[in-house]
This record gives sequence, structure tokens and C-alpha cells, in this order.
Amino acid sequence: MENIKLAKAALNRVIYGKESVVDLLFIALLAQGHVLLESVPGTGKTKLAKSFAKIMDGKFSRVQFTPDVLPSDVTGIRFFNPKTQEFELRVGPVVSNVLLADEINRATPKTQSSLLEVMEEYQSTIDGETIKVESPFIVIATQNPVESNYGTFPLPEAQLDRFLFKIDLGYPSKEEEKQMLTTYRSNDPFEEITAVLTVDEIRSIQREIKQVAISEVVNEYLLDLVHASREHFEIDLGISPRGMLALMRAAQARAFLQGRRYVTPDDIKTLTPYVFEHRIILTMEGSIKKTAEQIVQEILQHIPVPVEEGAVSQ
Repeated sequence: MENIKLAKAALNRVIYGKESVVDLLFIALLAQGHVLLESVPGTGKTKLAKSFAKIMDGKFSRVQFTPDVLPSDVTGIRFFNPKTQEFELRVGPVVSNVLLADEINRATPKTQSSLLEVMEEYQSTIDGETIKVESPFIVIATQNPVESNYGTFPLPEAQLDRFLFKIDLGYPSKEEEKQMLTTYRSNDPFEEITAVLTVDEIRSIQREIKQVAISEVVNEYLLDLVHASREHFEIDLGISPRGMLALMRAAQARAFLQGRRYVTPDDIKTLTPYVFEHRIILTMEGSIKKTAEQIVQEILQHIPVPVEEGAVSQ
């Protein structure tokens, strides 16, 4: 845990005013989930992902998505080597610990779908051969919400459902940008980041997180939120079982990072917007009147939060 605190502090020196985003990245890593970062250009999405990869001693890969990137550029390819007169397997950037999928919505649907298998099953099939991807493995994808419609391809529902969180970075405050001007005037804190987490340490924590207790009361609260998303009259597509399990695992990770061995209703409530908003699809009438964010807040207000004392499992 001490090393995680050091890693968080290092990231907060690079990206100002995004402590909650840094916390969510660590929750996703330890819960074995993936993150979609969405924000306007220049707010630090790529730098945050690269900094996050730098604080651990694992392998980092980056794919800069454009419409001409092929699935084989992501997963790998089998090619004929004229020197050896044999076919050889060249694995792609997916075989890593942290994969930065930069501007993922600029790739074609065919290329986007090349990530589906590895994000869910921790493996990649290349020309009939299955390559295992070792844990920890996290995909951090970025996209620009104000991109021109030309040359962009919105992520389909199946792809969005693979991401544990969708996070909007937003702009920093004036005071935070003032600090940024002072710090970056003489040096770049990114250059000072060193690896403080080992791959083995992360794997060990991931195993521990699965032992974090969840009481029946908290389980019921989680289920009530999930089913409310499916029954809401302004939602066409609610939360899937994958989304339900993702919320559970994220809540366990959040509890662990806060030094608890049990999940509270507040863990569920705090993480619900990040898990739900990119997964639900509104009806035509609902999308005219409200946003996904507003609908999720309505659900959270409608479902009563259980008394925390009754939710604690020793």
C-alpha cells in the first residue's frame, strides 16, 4: 500500500487537480478493468496514461489509432521470413501490461473490434494461434468528444461494455493551472517518474482484493441499481451482467485502497456513475430530454442507500 501512495503522489505531480481520476485508474488496474478517458484535446489524457505506465516495472505499448491502422497492427501477424524460409509469429502491442489506445475512435470498427478478445479474455488469437496476455493488463483508451465526424467511428455498445470506467478529465481550475505554469517552467515532472510498483506486487494485491467482503445488504443495493437501469422507462438498454460484476469488483478495489476489508454502500454509490453512464442507452424520447449522467443520478436518488452499519461485514 505504501508503494501505491508513492505512485499516486508521483502522478499527481504530473497531472494537476485530477486526484479522483488517479484514484479511479488505480481502482481499474487492481480490479482488472479498463479505462476510457474522454476529454477535449490538450487536457493530459495521453500524458496521464504514459505516466501511469511509468510508475510500474511492466511493459508499456502504445497504438496511435488512425483509419488506416489494421487489426494485425494491434494484435500481431504471422509472416514469411525469406531468410529462414519459415513463417514466424510477430506479436502486436496488445501483449503488454499497459496498452495506450490513443484516439481509439479514429480507428475503423474492424480495428476497434481487435481489442474485444484481449480486453475480456486476456488472450489474442493470431492466425489461429492463441497468445496469452499476463496480468496485470489494462487498456487505457482516449478519445476526443468534439472530434469532427469525418474520420471518426463511435465505439459500439459491445466495445464500451468492455471498459470498466469512462472518465471525463475536464479542464483544471485556474489555481491548478497557475501551479502548472510554475512547475513546468523549469522542468517536466514526467521525466522524474520512476517505477515504484512491481508486476508481482500488483498481482498480489489483485488476489487480495477478491477477498474483500460484501454483505447481503450491499449486494442487494448493487442489484437494485442494476435492475433499476433495466426497468427505467427512459433507458432502452440497461446494465449487463458484465457491468454488474465490474461494479462489484471496482467497489472491492476502492474499499481495499481505503484500508477496508469490506465494501460499503458509499463505495457502490460513488463508482456507479463511472460504470453506468457509458453502458446505458437512452430511448429516443429520453435522449431528447436528458443525458445519461442525469438518468444515472435519478436512479441513485430513487434507490435508497442502506444503513451503512447494517452493510458492514466483518
